[in-house]
Amino acid sequence: MLYGRDELLAAIDDRLSAGGGVALHGPPGIGRSALLDTVAELAAARGELVLRLRPARGERSLGYAGAADLVRQVPADAVAALAPAPRHWLAALRQGRPPRTGGPALARRLVLPELLARCARTSPVLLVVDDAQWLDPPSAELIAFAMRRRPGPRIRAIIATRAATSVRLCPAPIAVLGVPPLEPDDLTALLEDRGLPCRIASRLHRASAGNPRVALALSRGEDAAGWAAERLDELPEETKKTLLLAALTPAPTASLLLRAGRDDAIRDLRLAAAAGVIAHHGERIRFTPPLIGTVLAEQVRAADRAAAHALLSRAAVDPVEALRHRCLRTHEPDAGAARDLAAAARRCAQRGADRTAAELLLLAAARCPHEMAAERLDWLVTAARSALTGGARELAERAARAVLGADAPPWARVQARLVLIDLAGQDLAGMGEMFAAALAEAGADPALLAPVRLRLTWQAFLTGDADRAAVEARAAERAARRAGDPTTEAMALSALAQIHRTRGEPVWRATLDRALALPAAPGPDWLHYGPQYTAARFALFDDRLDEARARLLTLLAVAEHGRIGEARVEVLRSLSEVATRAGRCQEALRYAHRAARAAQEAGLSPGPTWYTAAVAELAGGSLAAAAGFARRGIRASEQERDGLYLRRNLHALGQAELRAGDTRAGVATLRRLRDLEAETGSADPMIVRWHADLAAGLAALGEHAEATATLSHARAVAQRLGAVPALAGYLDRAAAIVESESGRADDAVQLSTAAAALFANLRQPVEQAHALLVAGGAERRRRRYAAARVAIGAALALFLAADARPWAEETERALIRTETPDQGLTATELRIATMIRDGASNREIAARLYLSVKTVEATLTRVYRKLGVRSRTQLLSRLAVSEITAPD
Repeated sequence: MLYGRDELLAAIDDRLSAGGGVALHGPPGIGRSALLDTVAELAAARGELVLRLRPARGERSLGYAGAADLVRQVPADAVAALAPAPRHWLAALRQGRPPRTGGPALARRLVLPELLARCARTSPVLLVVDDAQWLDPPSAELIAFAMRRRPGPRIRAIIATRAATSVRLCPAPIAVLGVPPLEPDDLTALLEDRGLPCRIASRLHRASAGNPRVALALSRGEDAAGWAAERLDELPEETKKTLLLAALTPAPTASLLLRAGRDDAIRDLRLAAAAGVIAHHGERIRFTPPLIGTVLAEQVRAADRAAAHALLSRAAVDPVEALRHRCLRTHEPDAGAARDLAAAARRCAQRGADRTAAELLLLAAARCPHEMAAERLDWLVTAARSALTGGARELAERAARAVLGADAPPWARVQARLVLIDLAGQDLAGMGEMFAAALAEAGADPALLAPVRLRLTWQAFLTGDADRAAVEARAAERAARRAGDPTTEAMALSALAQIHRTRGEPVWRATLDRALALPAAPGPDWLHYGPQYTAARFALFDDRLDEARARLLTLLAVAEHGRIGEARVEVLRSLSEVATRAGRCQEALRYAHRAARAAQEAGLSPGPTWYTAAVAELAGGSLAAAAGFARRGIRASEQERDGLYLRRNLHALGQAELRAGDTRAGVATLRRLRDLEAETGSADPMIVRWHADLAAGLAALGEHAEATATLSHARAVAQRLGAVPALAGYLDRAAAIVESESGRADDAVQLSTAAAALFANLRQPVEQAHALLVAGGAERRRRRYAAARVAIGAALALFLAADARPWAEETERALIRTETPDQGLTATELRIATMIRDGASNREIAARLYLSVKTVEATLTRVYRKLGVRSRTQLLSRLAVSEITAPD
């Protein structure tokens, strides 16, 4: 199965359908062969004659090898129809012998065009050439001549090569198409299909630069370095010397290479870019994938590497970078160099360059003499935390493991373990041993216990154990207070407020106020655990959208300082959710996709950002994209045992399924969510607002009693919690759907109209328009088609103004249906009436709709009453095909 290639395949098909040729180009491993395989299989399935050539590197020197392979695949009857001389010429090729040179050269060249023309009389011909750069020159010349002489549009060709060359092997008109790297989501889907966890798959995109073969090799632990070395071997030695300088510096530029004495750097970079080894945009240079730069730096001799660092130290403009290169020239301990590196790291950290600070501290630790063991340990601990903040996961783990491998005191070991715990992201459930070791090493020291207990709080909360989470949060709060650590104390109280709210305990307000009153100062990477962020989230839950947005924008200004990290991702996610609810759908999509990219760059768990992307797509993108994000979010959350975002992704998927018309699947998904919330003790219906969606789906299936019970339970909880008015709007709108599906359209109009007015007051245009859409459907049920058109038209205007594209499409279809009377039947009644018309028995209907026979009989009675008939026979005569409209 190909991932992420639909558009490219469509472009190939369009070109080949019109006649001519396609020349694909791209680096090894990018998927050229897979594309050719797919195109060839599709052509063969259509009955076309597919002639395939797969020359290898060693065959380039074998004259006529490609032509011989081509001739062997041609049907014998086409060869038999030729004159004797051309047949003898082809026979030599078939037997692997070069053709005789006797006879006019033009006559020999005309044999292949004539042969292909005879084949094309029976079926279209598609020539497929993979790795065309290895085709031997005599064969290439014959094929190119045949393509120039191509007799008619029934002979086409598609070739693949590493660079945009060999187009002469294609007949005109020629489309030259590059095969791009896979997008992160497509590569993740590919690797997931091979059993790789979502989070690791997402991280591999950066390491592989979207090259599927490299990503697969890295995921299997195979030697991808050999692939990189092969790529480098194709470059001239002087070019590799230039690239070595680029590989040894974190941010290489063309100017730096010129200052380092590589006078032909521009030419070398052009050659490397043409070979697909680097991406060179303006000044900046980037290896594609980064593995190539790593392999290049590792495969040279130590003396050459030291000489390159010497050149770069003289060429560097930044004094920190110059110091780094001077220290990398040798591995010998040097106390002065180590302290200089540590001082430079402190300066980098002050300006937010955490990744660079971590690299310098690790280098300082490596240069420490044995008498500086204490300083080395301190630098490693700081490097681990800085690398984590800067999104350098590998550096963070390396530094933390170095601390644990040393004879370190408890404070350092606990700090290292906390970094490793934080690297686990949402997968805290799998860190049991690490937590146990951290608690043992912390002992009775409250300064060490507080951050460990805080993370145990998050672990319990994510896995759905609210009671244990509350116990751990209180323990973290007490330890932080004893240690004089108001920041950790505030974060513990913020977590406790979330637990209170999730469990439906009104005390959450007082708990959050206590957190806000503390003089807490969480760093930029901890903002999303602090009271200000919690207050912003609660404002979102309560539909105080202006307050939520103002708080979040203030936090974003701080989180953007480092440009990477979990806090930035979380703030962007929340801004997307605020924009969705406020009816700024395209803004919501932009924030959601920024968050997804930032999470991928930082190697964070993808489940939360995929949930946010699903919500934004539901509002302003596409239902198919929303379902795709939600399904991936469910898988990621299940893999990491993240119960919180498992439930949220289930809600997004349920909504997508319901709105796409797969009502039964949507109800099953939301029932699973309901059961999970019951297991975990989640009670606040304002946080994940699934009750109204489940009730609407149940009503569409005819399960009116369960729908009513679902809404009654949500109202009771909301009343106990003192929920804000918006929840009443959601529940009233769902109740209107239940009433409409139950045949009480008058009550449905009243409820949905009231909900629309409430959402208008709250300035939530998408929810207001949804309520108007429900009102329009109810008006149609009571045969007031003009009123239905007014309500649905008003909904459409609101959806269009909000740029809520999937909603607008659904509303346009509903507006068309107002022109088609439906006898006032509900969706369930229409389904059953349609099946009766088609000859189904009550028992068959019950089996197909997963209803009881008794429910079918009761529904059929209502249909009889509405249509003024008394029997099945009268119903059949009443339901002419032109008079009934089955539901979408």
